[in-house]
Amino acid sequence: METITAIVLAAGSGKRMNSPVQKQYMDLAGQPVICYALRAFEESVVTGIVLVTGRGETEYCRHEIVERYGFRKVTAITEGGKERYDSVYAGLLAASGSDYVLIHDGARPFVTPDMILRCVETVRVCGACVAGMPVKDTIRYVGEDGYAGETPDRKKLWQMQTPQTFSYSLIRDAYEKVTAHNTDGITDDAMVLERAEGPAVKIIEGSYHNIKITTPGDLLVAKTYLQMRDQT
Repeated sequence: METITAIVLAAGSGKRMNSPVQKQYMDLAGQPVICYALRAFEESVVTGIVLVTGRGETEYCRHEIVERYGFRKVTAITEGGKERYDSVYAGLLAASGSDYVLIHDGARPFVTPDMILRCVETVRVCGACVAGMPVKDTIRYVGEDGYAGETPDRKKLWQMQTPQTFSYSLIRDAYEKVTAHNTDGITDDAMVLERAEGPAVKIIEGSYHNIKITTPGDLLVAKTYLQMRDQT
């Protein structure tokens, strides 16, 4: 049987939220933000979920998130590290034996089972894929002097999202190769694979609603999305 594991990251500090509560645990329409992502994976084709928490938060997540809201596919809860790539690697170790892994930010509540399915179908063919969307705004390079420079072709620019989905052995090998030597500027998992000189990463369409809650304004947008969804 094919093993497909979602690694859901809940180890962020959420400094930009200006709140003592981490963004992934903040209330969103009566539930912690992270519950929405966990429920999407629970209702999807994945066979198991690894929840990666901040230091000292595993028991809180076990009792207040997993048990309280009845997430049966969570097979492991493990502590993350100082940086995002440390937390991903901890999740990869806990997901050992998987065929494929989907790495997802717990602060993105609007991932859907359909999006997850499309990621899995793509990774079976390509070995590596990332959800994303074309940018809407004009993007310019800006020099160190603050003056506008070249304008890249907007048709070729996409904003990256999660899930980022990989063959398990491919991404674990890449992490072990890259993070042992050069972690400067690593912002996502596709970048780790690129630095390891792995195969090209396929970009598939996610959703403009698949936002990451990072600031108080993002939380207001998320509440609006939920209201719109409930009215349809």
